[in-house]
Amino acid sequence: MQYRHLGKAGLKVSELSLGAWVTYGGQVGEEIADKCMHAAFEAGVNFFDNAEAYANGNAEIVMGNVIRKAGWRREDLVVSSKVFWGGQGPNDQGLSHKHIIEGVNNSLRRLQMEYVDLLFCHRPDPETPIEETVRAMDVLIKQGKAFYWGTSEWCAADIMRADSFARQNHLTPPSMEQPQYNMFTRENMEKDLLPVFRELGYGTTIWSPLASGLLTGKYNEGVPADSRVALKGFDWLKEKVLDPEKIDKVRQLQVIAGDLGSTVAQMALAWCLKNPHVSTVITGASRPQQVVENMKALDLVDKLTDEIMAKIDQILGNKPEI
Repeated sequence: MQYRHLGKAGLKVSELSLGAWVTYGGQVGEEIADKCMHAAFEAGVNFFDNAEAYANGNAEIVMGNVIRKAGWRREDLVVSSKVFWGGQGPNDQGLSHKHIIEGVNNSLRRLQMEYVDLLFCHRPDPETPIEETVRAMDVLIKQGKAFYWGTSEWCAADIMRADSFARQNHLTPPSMEQPQYNMFTRENMEKDLLPVFRELGYGTTIWSPLASGLLTGKYNEGVPADSRVALKGFDWLKEKVLDPEKIDKVRQLQVIAGDLGSTVAQMALAWCLKNPHVSTVITGASRPQQVVENMKALDLVDKLTDEIMAKIDQILGNKPEI
């Protein structure tokens, strides 16, 4: 395992990390989550991603229980949470000062921790002034309840506004963004966010590197019963994933992966790591064997030569024009 700086920050995160979205407390129980997290930790993963919204808070409970029972040193872990969707009440959502403080306190209680290393604003909140959000995040940083704060799926202009306001008022500026990034979703990461990488030294913890499982090839012949797009309430994801044109491209990508002696999933993870602005790639797993297989992507990064990357781009046909 190699470790990368979170942008210009001093913190280092493992190139591959493990996230709890959909799975922990929802798709799988604590026993499987325990095995997955242990497999990741043994492979050198130090970053574990979570959010107050995942499984309505149950994902944080599961992760907190696993870490407590494992007895891992807190210093060896980088743990994140994200605040935005905390409940159904009028003040249980969004990025108001009230919900940020209360939401994070609830997350820490569920995680059984005194602090999270990374704290994200899970989405932009058009109903709350950015200035209010920045002040609330600064309070948590100064209280020691979070070490770094950042954004998720924010546009570059809003990130720049938040950074500017923080610096002008001697507050803690944001350090990182959590965008979706994969072979089929590139415009934001490779083009729109370039100003925050170049001017602010932003780090990234990218999510959905396998395009919700599409880049594993498991949907090439239909929808497996145990896949997340088969879950109740995820019809929107099913419509997004089952794109015939994309599935055809996955089949073509499998040929390149086969020539490299890898799976298309491993190649897709390695492809994300070729981007120098990626600090860590958040992987998901519902079985420990998936974790083991994902980690093999680390051996593939150097094999993705410029020539092979060009072949991949030719198949994808979606490289942003800069």
